[in-house]
Amino acid sequence: MSRATEVTGTHRLVPSPAGRIHLVEQGSGPLVLLVHGFPESWYSWRHQLPALAAAGYRAVALDVRGYGRSSRPEAVAAYRMLELVEDNVAVVRALGEETAIIVGHDWGATIAANSALVRPDVFTAAGLLSVPYTPRGGPRPSEIFARMGGEEEFYVSYFQTPGRAEAEIEPDVRGWLAGFYAALSADTMPAPGLPDPHFVARGGRLRDRFPGGPPPSWLSRDDLDVYAAEFERTGLSGALNRYRNMDRDWEDLAPWDAAPVVQPSLFIGGAQDASTTWLADAIDAYPDTLPGLVSSHLLDGCGHWIQQERPHEVNRLLTRWLAALPTHPTPGGG
Repeated sequence: MSRATEVTGTHRLVPSPAGRIHLVEQGSGPLVLLVHGFPESWYSWRHQLPALAAAGYRAVALDVRGYGRSSRPEAVAAYRMLELVEDNVAVVRALGEETAIIVGHDWGATIAANSALVRPDVFTAAGLLSVPYTPRGGPRPSEIFARMGGEEEFYVSYFQTPGRAEAEIEPDVRGWLAGFYAALSADTMPAPGLPDPHFVARGGRLRDRFPGGPPPSWLSRDDLDVYAAEFERTGLSGALNRYRNMDRDWEDLAPWDAAPVVQPSLFIGGAQDASTTWLADAIDAYPDTLPGLVSSHLLDGCGHWIQQERPHEVNRLLTRWLAALPTHPTPGGG
């Protein structure tokens, strides 16, 4: 692909507790809300919007609070999980719907799972891409991450202090994004045995371990321009603030400790994604944590950016799952 993918959808701004949420909508039928991860935008669903619309669904990809044209509150605490769940509810209501199917990737998968957990009256099914569902529980997340790095620093810990990661990223947003995307893509990630880009050497930077060489095959120069232009305009603080609320989430979600997501669910992961290898136990626990799981898939030769690395396969799995959902009749073309 030599140019940015054109998405013939309707751009809208709708009110939310954050102020506004920007979304792109395509198609008609049962509402499917698509929630992106870090560091992305609605554009990460550019391959899914037309496929879902063609299958008979109202596909809506949003910019999460802090990203793109959505509102970017100043307070770090404004990015806690329960606030993002309420943003999603507000989007459903603003679109004139009572319920929706929610699908998320990376942080979006966690947001989708918690939206289904906290508001089962609104979210009737949940599709999770790349990051498995792990119920709230155990020690504070910051304590877990602090232990993970050993002599080095885990990237989530590195992201915690406001301004620190921004100082690394914002002087060269485009270059940093290109390196980060390459570091977690199957065809460009560092070979086994090389330093892990999820960890930072003491006194170093995250980008010190990004691979050189060509970009991943799924990312055209123009696609990178789309992402870079958004973050050059907004900065990275809104996106990074999601990581800075993990302990707050642990406190806020205490009423749902160890709770399963019971609605019909789907999981798709990349076999070469650290999210699936590190959290293999979470996938094994799905009979208890996702009792409504319809199907679970690990795609061989696929990294973290799953719906962009393998769009046709992800579209096939998504539309098959959607068509099988008991609460929604199979739409035309599905």
